[in-house]
Amino acid sequence: MSFVVDCDSHVMEPADLWQRYLEREFRDRAIRIERREGIEHLIIGEESVLSGVLAGLGGAHRDRGDLFTSGLSYADGCEPASYEPQARTALLDAWAVDVGVLFPTIGILPFPTEDVALASAYCRAYNRWQMEFHQGAPGRVAPIATINWRDIETAAAELATCIRAGFKGLFVPPEVIDDRRPGEAHFDPIWRLCEEAGIPACLHVVVRFSGASGSFGSWHATKPGTVFSFGMGATGQLIPAMAAMVTDGLFERFPRLKMVSVEAGCGYAAYLMDRLDEKFDILRALLPTPLPLKPSDYIRRNCWFVAEPEERTIGAMLDLVGEDKILWGSDYPHIDSTLEAPKLIRQSLAGLSPERQAAVLGENARKVFAL
Repeated sequence: MSFVVDCDSHVMEPADLWQRYLEREFRDRAIRIERREGIEHLIIGEESVLSGVLAGLGGAHRDRGDLFTSGLSYADGCEPASYEPQARTALLDAWAVDVGVLFPTIGILPFPTEDVALASAYCRAYNRWQMEFHQGAPGRVAPIATINWRDIETAAAELATCIRAGFKGLFVPPEVIDDRRPGEAHFDPIWRLCEEAGIPACLHVVVRFSGASGSFGSWHATKPGTVFSFGMGATGQLIPAMAAMVTDGLFERFPRLKMVSVEAGCGYAAYLMDRLDEKFDILRALLPTPLPLKPSDYIRRNCWFVAEPEERTIGAMLDLVGEDKILWGSDYPHIDSTLEAPKLIRQSLAGLSPERQAAVLGENARKVFAL
């Protein structure tokens, strides 16, 4: 039997998580769900960031049309396996999946607050709850830490705490933070901790509710629909983030850093390598920081890519990027995921050699996440 790891799954945080786990001085500004005039609002930093469609934050087990038309609540979008460790273990058993890598849902939404201390407290509260979730499903889940990237000193201390507690990776927002690219030296204390601990940094899609603030912002502002938004939002964030990390010399400064691209598929990897290499060959003299290796060399050495369950290019990416560089993920329990993901990835891999199937299903993840 193959060792199988779902490298992109999520929890649906209990609605009162931050009211219970925040330090007392911040509790009056806890992330929470309030019902106003019969409509649910998600409150973060005392601002309503989403209303009326909170069931759509989850909903993999429901009819998608119902999530936006029937007045369902946040709780209706959550099934027990999304927030309860024993139920998650039972789901993994039913899927014949050994380990699920766990990212937040509400916890990776952008915090609309200028109160840096409050944002850091939000991260600590989530991580403390996730520690308990991890303890409730020992050996079956791999928790991913979240930190406040706007306060590097506090973020580094929190990451160190999470590493000591057994967290297996770090969530990295694939966007510019306070006018700084994530590969800039300003963030090196975080990258140094990841490299020293051997944990991967995980670039994961961030949901932006304002079209103007998202990737392809002007297009989203025209309201092109959910297929466009979900289809293009991921690569629209991950491609520039990954490219900037390479060209900013992040992987030259930290040659053992592991970077995982999550929820954008694997098919863009070889395209990005070729595209950057072509421009590098012509324009390398114009780089502000010289790079001794080609962009593709850094991507092959430092980067991993999580395939979608029905991608047709997995075999090609194993050839072009590396046999140890491709993982898979379900995105459970989000609205654009499917409960059939473990079956679908096995079908997608059926034409590959047994060794390649085992690598993608879990052996690559075993090494990346030190499982």
